[in-house]
Parts: sequence; structure tokens; C-alpha cells
Amino acid sequence: MEDFTYKNTKYRSAVVVNGMSMAGPRAHFRGMGLSNEELRKPFIGIINTHNEMHPGHVHLDKLAEQVKAGVSEAGGVPFEINTISICDGFTQGHAGMCSVLPSREVITDSIEVYVNAHMLDGLVLLGGCDKIVPAMLMAMLRINIPAILVTGGPMMPAVYQSKSYATYELKEMAGKLLKGEISKEEYEEMEGIMSPGPGSCAMMGTANSMSIAAEAMGLTLPGCAGAHAVAGKKKRIARQSGVRIVSLVEENICPRDIVTQEMLELSARVCVSVGGSTNITLHYPAIAREGRLHMTMNELGEISKTTPYLAKIKPSGVHTMLDFDEAGGVGAVLKALSGMADLDLMTVNGKTHRQNADRLTSWNQEVIRTVEHAYAPEGSIAVLHGNLAPKGCVVKQSAVVAQMRKHTGPARCFECEEDAVKAIYEGAVKAGDVIVIRNEGPKGGPGMREMLTATAALVGMGYSETVALITDGRFSGATRGPCIGHISPETSQRGPIAALQDGDRISIDIEGGSLSVELSEDEIERRLKKLPEFQYKITEGYLYRYAREVSSADEGAVLK
Repeated sequence: MEDFTYKNTKYRSAVVVNGMSMAGPRAHFRGMGLSNEELRKPFIGIINTHNEMHPGHVHLDKLAEQVKAGVSEAGGVPFEINTISICDGFTQGHAGMCSVLPSREVITDSIEVYVNAHMLDGLVLLGGCDKIVPAMLMAMLRINIPAILVTGGPMMPAVYQSKSYATYELKEMAGKLLKGEISKEEYEEMEGIMSPGPGSCAMMGTANSMSIAAEAMGLTLPGCAGAHAVAGKKKRIARQSGVRIVSLVEENICPRDIVTQEMLELSARVCVSVGGSTNITLHYPAIAREGRLHMTMNELGEISKTTPYLAKIKPSGVHTMLDFDEAGGVGAVLKALSGMADLDLMTVNGKTHRQNADRLTSWNQEVIRTVEHAYAPEGSIAVLHGNLAPKGCVVKQSAVVAQMRKHTGPARCFECEEDAVKAIYEGAVKAGDVIVIRNEGPKGGPGMREMLTATAALVGMGYSETVALITDGRFSGATRGPCIGHISPETSQRGPIAALQDGDRISIDIEGGSLSVELSEDEIERRLKKLPEFQYKITEGYLYRYAREVSSADEGAVLK
């Protein structure tokens, strides 16, 4: 029998190239223009979430060209494969937000099934924004073949009347418009400049939090997280990533070789030190699960307790992501934390974090502070427990003013975000109130919608320093103020939040780590027993399957 061996069997793709029985696949490859020589090379998948309806991803086609050039230069054969990405900004304030968190699982699964079906040898993953980066990290660890991530980068900050803005501030301006503090013309003018180009929103929201997490996990090249979407540096990183993946394939270095438990914890420490979003408490447990590691919401809370707060980036401060990048980015943060964390951990570029950080030439300590001059002794998030949240809840404590870190007030209960927003804009909320938004959890939402429209309304109407908000939903990374989310168990599972009534006295104590209501356990149980049986809001399609199978927020809202 004729020998049809083209490819070294060390490559996964050899199974679709070698042997007489693979004549069909070889014919397809040749039909797409591949030569016999190219059949012998490693096959590299370029997993791209580019689409034309997502500002964070609209430019990724151009970055993909750079990646492919790098792969070809290094002796691999690139194949671009696309999957979905949803923009949180397009889905805020309506039912479309129900699909956003569930899309994380769709993206992860789609990457897995394609890569394993086509037996690719290595991956470069291109993505950005809130659910896409965690989904790609989950896929990298699940599949565990040589892989490197290229995040799309932040957009440039908007500039209006010589002041820098990020996109979330437009929602806050709606309240100012309603109160007559700005004109309709001013508002429309701000609309026109608030999203000035491609990239993830120019703030320390979930998108940039998770990009920083990815670099701190060692799965991107140094400087990738901060490199802006329009920067030449981002293009260079994309090309270099294409070159590097071929070496990773030849060396058989896989994501689980890099992301150890120690690396995962270091990444979390970096993330909370720069004001990382509360959504990291959903994503780190999900990522850990795929890497056969462990990270719970409570463990993240403990890491935050022992991590100094080093960078105040919008929405928690005045600095932008551009300031962060120019100040040294993740490398500078690692340098700052070197006295309290092991940096001798190998990264995807073949060097340790310490070696990469030592090459840093610029560190602006006005933007990224030293441990000795930290803004606060604790990181961005705090995990609270109490009779309202037996399994925990989370707050971005770095964005809460001092006088609201401990607060007691009457409950104002709403059964969805829309009703709460209407009440806020109508002025039906009073200083001291604790707004309760329920039925927005992973099962009950379904999909655990983010409450940015509500939280931005509080800021815009001048309530951010006098009114608290609690919910079994989640928040945008843009949220600021005393906003507590991810309350577990959620309303649909008859957690204590389901028992609340208007006027109940709710107490928040961030320093003390508690969220409670002034009701006895017997009274809570009595009220819960009176409630009707939970009914799914959606009874068909993917969201129905998701609602049936999803775990609680404290477990990362993963599919069981």
C-alpha cells in the first residue's frame, strides 16, 4: 500500500492529513489552495469573535491579519474561525441582556467542538469584552492544547470640553438631562463622541478587568491587556502572538502548564488590586473549574482582603485605561506586588512574570501606586454574608463612598430592573432607601441581567451617596455606589431576598462583611412558605435550557 504520510504524528492534525483514508480532507485542503509542503506544517486555528455590531470586536479582522502573518512567518498554517460575541452595551435595559451571561457558555462550547472536530494543533484566540475573554480562557483550559490569547484592547477615552469620559458616564448623564442640568443638545453632542472608536469601554469594567486577568494568568504576551485597540503596539502583539504559537506547539506547552493554582491566585490578586469588576466572582470560578483548579466567590473575597488597592481607574477614580497603559500596565502592577507574591511563574512567552516585569522601562506611580502608598489596604471587591445572603453576595467596595459603607434603611422592593428605573427617574426613591431588585438571578432572570441602567440612574439623579441597591442580578463594571449583587440563593430558589417587603429594615456593613434584614428566621421562613411555586419566565429555546441547568451565582453561574 502506498505511503500517504505527510505530517509528523506529534501534531494532532496528522489524523486528518495522513493515510489513504484521509484523501477526502486532503482534497479539501488542496481545494482551498494548500500545497503538500503546507500539509506538513502545524495547523493553527485563529479563533476570532470579529463582527460588525460590536465596537469591542469590530477591528479584530485587522488584528487577525497580523496574527496570520505571524503564524505563516513562523512556519505554521493559519485558519481563521469565527464565533459569536455580544456587546453588553447594546443589551442594557431590555430583555436582550438575558442572553449575555449565557453567551459565555455558548462561546466556550463552540470553540471546543470546532477545535476538537478539526483537530487543530494550536490556537490564537482573538476577543475582548465582558463574557468573551472569560469564555476564551475557559475554552483554552478545557481543550488544553497550545494556545495564546490576544485581547482586543480598550477604546480611547472620549474627550468632551477638555475632560475625559468613558461610555458608562453617558447613562449617568440621563439623570442630569431629566433634572435640567444639561440640555438635550449637550446630551446629543455627548452621544456623538462617547464611543470614539473600536475597543472595549475605556474603564475598569469587566472587559478590561478580564483582559488584565488573562495577562496576569500568563496567557497573553506582556502588555497585551493595556495596549489600546487602535495602537500600533496592539498590532505588534498580535503578530508576535502568531509567531509564538508555533513555538508553543513545537514545545507542547499547554494552558494548564501555565495556569497553576498559584498562577490563578496571583491573577486574582492583580485583578482586585486595580479595581476589578464584581463580575470576576462569576468568571474566576468558571475558569478554575475548566482548569481543574478551585476558586470560589468567598476565596476571591479573602484574596481581596489581603491585597492593597493600587490603581483607581474609572469608574472608581479619574484615571483612564490609557493612563493605566502608559503607567506600565500589568507589568507595573506585578512589580508593585512583587514583595507579597511569587512572580517566578512561567508565562506564555517562555519567561516568568518577574523576567517580563523586570524589562519594564516606565512605571508612573501616580497612576499605579506602590504597596506602601496604596489607596486602601484591601482590593476592589468585598464578599458579604448574612441572613439575606446565606451563600454570599458581592460589592465593589472601591466604588463606595465612606458614609455608605455602613448603612441601614427601609426596603423598596421591585420585581425587575425596569420598575426600579421608572421609580428612580420619577423621584419616587428617598434618601436612605435600600432598593431591592429581585427575580434577576441566573435562573430567575434568566441569565442574570446587569443593572447598569438602574445604578446609572441613581448616579444621574443624585442618589449614589444616599441610596443603596441590592439584587440577585449582577452589575456592570461601570457601576459605582453602594450596590450589592449576586445575592445567593436567588429569588427563584426562594432565597431570603424573596421574603422582603417594603419597609423592612436592611443593614449593610461592608467592613463587617454582612448584609442582613431585621427579621427573625421564623418570619423569613413564614413569608417564603406563602410564596407561589417558581415559574420559568422563558419556556423554550436556549435560555430555557440554561435556566434549568445553571448553577447559582456563588458557584460562577456555570452549566451543571
